Amino acid sequence: MREMLATASTATMAPQFRFANATDLDSLLPLMKDFYAFEKLDYNEDRLRHLLSRLLDDPRLGRLILFEMQHQIIGYLVLGFGFSLEFHGTDCFIDEFYVRPEHRSKGIGTAAVEFAANACRDAGTAALHLEADHFNVRGHEFYRRLGFKDHDRHLMTLWL
Repeated sequence: MREMLATASTATMAPQFRFANATDLDSLLPLMKDFYAFEKLDYNEDRLRHLLSRLLDDPRLGRLILFEMQHQIIGYLVLGFGFSLEFHGTDCFIDEFYVRPEHRSKGIGTAAVEFAANACRDAGTAALHLEADHFNVRGHEFYRRLGFKDHDRHLMTLWL
């Protein structure tokens, strides 16, 4: 896949969007820790390093997209690829999506989702999915504005 860079207009500066590499992990993990605290998820740095390394080593699994401003990571988005008959072939799931609080409401999230959607299109993906916690009303409103639709379904998981 070709290297993609993009910018988004903001009131102050334009962030850059790019695919992560292994050298980004030390800078990324503090943001992930903030995201995991907000989402009330178990943060295990060793496990995350291992899983992120797998993701970065195998582009068939998905993509890790970083948002940077002045060479500082201000957000990230994790895409996981799957396959669905219902959704007409390869589909993609936004697994994690985080923008530092001080950078929110500046168009960065919208530009990040556009960048991710283009990356999915380039990879031949037919559909892009996400989940948001019920308490995250602001997130739900944001995703609806971007065109995401509810399915009147409830995500269920069996841990294996």
